[in-house]
Formats: sequence, structure tokens, C-alpha cells
Amino acid sequence: MKFNLLTTDKDTRARAGEITTDHGKIETPIFMPVGTAGTVKGVHQRELDEDIQAQIILGNTYHLYLRPGLDILEKAGGLHKFNGWEKPILTDSGGYQVYSLSGRRKIIEKGVEFKSHIDGSKHFFTPEYAMDIQRTIGADIIMAFDECTPYPCDYKYAKRSMEMTHRWLKRCCTRFDETDAKYGYSQTLFPIVQGSVYDDLRERSAEFIAGMDREGNAIGGLSVGEPAEDMYKHTDIVTKILPSDKPRYLMGVGTPINILETIALGIDMFDCVMPTRNARNGMLFTSEGFINIKNKKWEDDFSPIDPHGTSYVDSFYSKAYLRHLVVSKEILGAQIASIHNLSFYIWLVKEARKHIIAGDFHPWKTEMVRKMATRL
Repeated sequence: MKFNLLTTDKDTRARAGEITTDHGKIETPIFMPVGTAGTVKGVHQRELDEDIQAQIILGNTYHLYLRPGLDILEKAGGLHKFNGWEKPILTDSGGYQVYSLSGRRKIIEKGVEFKSHIDGSKHFFTPEYAMDIQRTIGADIIMAFDECTPYPCDYKYAKRSMEMTHRWLKRCCTRFDETDAKYGYSQTLFPIVQGSVYDDLRERSAEFIAGMDREGNAIGGLSVGEPAEDMYKHTDIVTKILPSDKPRYLMGVGTPINILETIALGIDMFDCVMPTRNARNGMLFTSEGFINIKNKKWEDDFSPIDPHGTSYVDSFYSKAYLRHLVVSKEILGAQIASIHNLSFYIWLVKEARKHIIAGDFHPWKTEMVRKMATRL
């Protein structure tokens, strides 16, 4: 993997760059649709590629490990072959799922024992095994195994967890460096900064991660319930320390406003389930603000979902028709809404990139943040 930093905004730390992998190029800043179980819910790969114009998608190590399982994925030739997606894929390490399974797991120095949410069977992830699993899944970018601390989290726990995450990272790097990719293309390992909402811990973790000198870096443990101001504060702390010549990935973020504000702080990569999850519940994002399509006010509104055509579905479907599908619980409603929201997120980061390159990102971002806070 290679990263080429093209330009940095004159008024903020927003950056435009390009990541090159063996499965293609990624223009940054980039939003990555989440395909937890090997698919983005309700969206065909052709639609992701041609209509939404996603450049990279995510897979989830925990879910893919449990189902379909490593034997099937290896027989298929890796996740790219299994799901028919020919562009880059990133996998998380399962650390966030371990965090979310608080009542079903036990964390020790060696690793994490957990019970499957599917059948209750017991499993054990070590940092080494997380690398082996992701080698078998075959993502272009894989994540180090870490512990994502909850919010709120007391200082002692956050410090202890961060230090263990650092020890686990060393083990991840050792295992990654002593093994080979399985399917004839290269893979890249990203470490993850932790430290909860404590300034000194975030600084220490960012310095440690920067010192590992991998090809890219991630920031974890944010967007887990803390106020947005804390997210921005700690992203700011970390991006000032992480090397500028490597991509920075803010994990699990977030709302359109979160994305715009942290692009301004120097973040290059994002992922979040919000576009598809909100879409299935009738919440739509547009260039003028957000919409609850279930509201009766849209019942006879035959205008496009977004007047600026941020999605190809805007050329075909009106608010009234989409509302009819959603309130009728037609599957097509969730599908159209998901395509629209994902297209909007991709449009948003592309527009951000254009304005970074043009040199007017800051005023554009300020106006877009105002619009994104508007309920239509």
C-alpha cells in the first residue's frame, strides 16, 4: 500500500490524498460503507460500484469468522472472490465486537474468550489469531487487535487497557510480519490509537502507534457515546502526533457533521453503519439537511429526495413514493433509502476533496455543517 498526500487546506488540516492498493486506488478523504457479514445490507455490489461509486468497503472479522467461517472463505479464495467485490476491502479485527459483547466475554493478557451471539459456542481470539483470521479473509487493509474501552471509563481502566492494546499491537506486528498473504496480493496492517477521553493517554498512545512505523494508522475508542466535543478534541490531539505522510482512519465515525469536522482535523478515512441503519428507519441525509421520510408532510411531495441529485435514485423516485414504500414496509423502500444515504456520504467526502484541492474547504465546510444540522 502506498499513500500520496496531494495537498493540505490552507485554513485547516484537511488533506486530499490517494491510497494505492493491489485492488485499486482510493481517493481521500473517503467514506467506507460497512459490509459486516460480507455484504452492505440491502445493496448489490454492482450498485456499490457503479451507482454509489464506493471505492472501498469493510468486512467484519468477528462476524465472518463465525459465519460463513474461515474454511469457506479460504476455499473461495478470500472475501473478494466470495462476495464478488473487486475493489479494496478493509477488515476490523473484532475488537469492537468484543467491546460490545460485554456480558459474553472475558479479557485476559493472552486474548479474549467470548461466546458466539449465534449459538453460544465459546471462542478465543489472541492478537496472533486475529492476524491469521484476517490473512484468511484476505482484506487489503487489516486492523490490529485492540480493546475498545467503553464510555464513561475511569482513568485506571483506560490506562491499563491502552497499555495492553500496545502489548497486543507488538504481537500483531510480529505475527503479521512473519506470515504471508494467501491470495497473491499484499495486505497492510494499521495499528489503533486508544486512551478513552484522557488527553495524556491519547498522546501516549498516538506516540506509541506513530513509533511502530506502519503504512497507516487508525484512531479507535471514539464515537462510543462521548460528547462530540470530546471526539473532536481527542482527534485533534492525535492527528497532531500521527505522521502526516500516512493515512489516518477514524473508526466508526459518524454523522455528516462528525465527518466534516474531523476532515478539518486531518482525518482521511471513515466508516459507519449510520447511512444504512438510519435509512432502514426512514432517516435520509440530503445536501440541504436531514429528513424523516415517514412524516406525513412528504405524502404528496413528488420532488426528488435530494434537489441537488447527490444520488442516482433522485432521478427516479420522489419523496412521496419512497415514503409510501417505507411506511408500507416494502423491502424496496429500505433498499432505495440505503442507496441514497450511502451515495450522499460518498458525495459529501468527494465534495470535501474538491474544495480542499480548490482551496476553499473552510467556508464550504462551515456552510455544510449548518445545513447538515437542519431538519427538513
